Amino acid sequence: MATPSASQDSPPAFEAVTLLLVRHGMTDATGPRLAGRAGGIHLNDTGRAQAADLAVRLSGLRPAALVSSPLERCQETARAISERLGVPITTDERFIECDYGSWTGRAFTELADDPLWRVVQDHPSAVRFPGGESLAAMSARVVEAVRDWNERLLTAGPASFPGTATEAVEGTDTIENADAPAPPVYVVCGHGDIIKAIVADALGMHIDLFQRLRVDPCSITSITYTRTRPFLNKLNDTGESLPASLPTPVEAEGDAVVGGGAGGHGTT
Repeated sequence: MATPSASQDSPPAFEAVTLLLVRHGMTDATGPRLAGRAGGIHLNDTGRAQAADLAVRLSGLRPAALVSSPLERCQETARAISERLGVPITTDERFIECDYGSWTGRAFTELADDPLWRVVQDHPSAVRFPGGESLAAMSARVVEAVRDWNERLLTAGPASFPGTATEAVEGTDTIENADAPAPPVYVVCGHGDIIKAIVADALGMHIDLFQRLRVDPCSITSITYTRTRPFLNKLNDTGESLPASLPTPVEAEGDAVVGGGAGGHGTT
């Protein structure tokens, strides 16, 4: 996406903005069943440890904004980041999980026998979940939210984010002008399919291909949006060793886990 140009009367605009997409940490539902928009699903012990570790990995960064889905598991993950970095959480309903309708709460072993499962896997642009949302509508919703946040931060001007630049790029040796503020960075804490849809858009991929992407719990995905095109800097970085990031036997069978799955912590 090209970044907006500042008018003569507006403050100087940045040339780029970087989005850090964070998936929520593990819950007891992550892996066995499709949590969807169900309420009352909180991080478990593993998820809380993941969120704390994620916050440490982000230390030194001063995001221009910390945005979260309204669901508890995202809010709790974002809270660990907020407490570590000293940045308040902004809740944005547009980053809520896809509405899976009557699929919500059902076990994946059961869903795999539903005729719609193969369509979800092979032709997701044609899917509307029974009583819920289409994947195409979900994609349009979250991509529009990203566009909105990009424009908001890019047109705000450097004076709006004192400290963001130097902390975000401290230790690098590729800056031509050390006194010039670096472009803003913001964090969005969301869900697996939400993040996959945003990445697919940034890569120019049709949503029918987004099941080829993997987004594990508490992973970081980084995308920089410039005036000409987005750049994918990092995808599904969990900070774990390579063996820990390899797919589970079920994931290796070829079907994507709707909603994102449990990653290396999956047991089924």
